[in-house]
Amino acid sequence: MLNFIQNLGLYTDFYELAMAQGYYFCGKKNETATFDYFFRTNPFQGGFTVFAGLADFLEILEQFTYSKEDIEFLKAQGFKPEFLNYLKKFRFSGNIFSMQEGEIVFPNEPVLKVESNIIEAQLVESLLLNILNFESLIATKAFRIKMVAGENVFSDFGLRRAQGFGSIYASRAACIGGASSTSNVLAGKLYGIPVTGTIAHSWIQSFDNELDAFRTYSQSNPEHVILLVDTYDTLRSGVPNAIIVGNELKEKGYRLKAIRLDSGDLAYLSKKARKMLDDAGLNDVKIIASNQLNEHVVQSLLHDQKAPIDTFGIGTEMITGKPDAALDGVYKLAEVNHQPKMKLSENIEKTTLPGNKQVYRFFDATGNFSIDGIFCSDESIQDLNPVYHPVYPEKNTILKGLNYESLLSSVVSNGKVIVKANSPAEIHNYAIKRAACLPVEHKRFISPHIYKVGISKKLLEKRNALTKQLNTQNYSK
Repeated sequence: MLNFIQNLGLYTDFYELAMAQGYYFCGKKNETATFDYFFRTNPFQGGFTVFAGLADFLEILEQFTYSKEDIEFLKAQGFKPEFLNYLKKFRFSGNIFSMQEGEIVFPNEPVLKVESNIIEAQLVESLLLNILNFESLIATKAFRIKMVAGENVFSDFGLRRAQGFGSIYASRAACIGGASSTSNVLAGKLYGIPVTGTIAHSWIQSFDNELDAFRTYSQSNPEHVILLVDTYDTLRSGVPNAIIVGNELKEKGYRLKAIRLDSGDLAYLSKKARKMLDDAGLNDVKIIASNQLNEHVVQSLLHDQKAPIDTFGIGTEMITGKPDAALDGVYKLAEVNHQPKMKLSENIEKTTLPGNKQVYRFFDATGNFSIDGIFCSDESIQDLNPVYHPVYPEKNTILKGLNYESLLSSVVSNGKVIVKANSPAEIHNYAIKRAACLPVEHKRFISPHIYKVGISKKLLEKRNALTKQLNTQNYSK
């Protein structure tokens, strides 16, 4: 994506390199490892998450190398010559299995897994978490907006409020979630996203009066005239002047495409503006609204207040994932040299699942998602035995009679990316298709129903046995 950045091996936390050097010198550098990427909580107190960021992660992974300057920098940080020689030739050569980008995913199930030597797997951790957590957060926010916007389109207007270059990933993720376009021109070029925009208050303020500002702009760009009408007084100045220009454009064979409301009571102003436009014979002029919008405001405007708004420009709340600062995705070791590993915790929800795993999605008779099951990768599920609640195993779900599909498939083989990078629009269409199979109770904003994710009996027994073994090894004297 950011093609002007090369040799991204330093796109990591310092402790990843410190551990990698430790593995190198203690004889572990050739040990194989499996790491799982998953998250523990859906963002926005919602019932699901939209998985995004995979293509960006895979593209950067191919540039995850160390330049001569990088090696010199690490030398100055105290890393040893032998390890630095290893890094000079570093390339990720392992395997990655992942759910498809745009998949509807749920807490505590592996969304992606990395299999490689332990140094490679460790060094890519921070990069992986940085990209996948952020884009999944923004895509989920945008998807929630799309659920309430319906046929009404919305654009990403968030560049100026985003976190630096994160704005480029965020614009892509917003379009995966449902934004139809972006104001971010660089993101538009890099990802093939339609770009759009209107004018700012500064354009209008730079003229002696609002009407001159509108006329001059319409003359310079008559095929695409969208007028911002709230610089001075929306109903007494902005809309009347837009109507004058709209009729002048009509006489010349053009049309005023839209007006934009960026402040005030958007429901009230849009209703008044709609009537004024219609009375002037400008029924085809659209109304765009912006100003601190989110899924809850859009829902209120369209469904509660019946505001005649056609399009939304959404910035801060979407592009920053407000009110959630981050998706709590983690990357945990599950296996070393084909031996299961796990993290224990006094809080059983944070005890990880050991071993190499596959995730299956089961469907009810109507074709809707019913439950996801996490199985050991080497076990057969043909018998469709029950899956168990990972925290309360006395709760279980019978799978007999349910259709299913596996969710983790190969995306990197021996270091080579083997999947095509889909466009944001293609990924959004896939997310829409998958979300249509998610029962409505999981999609509501208030107290959504918790989607079931269970573990197989074999995995449950493996976890319990390893827990007992680790407790004995670490606490017995």
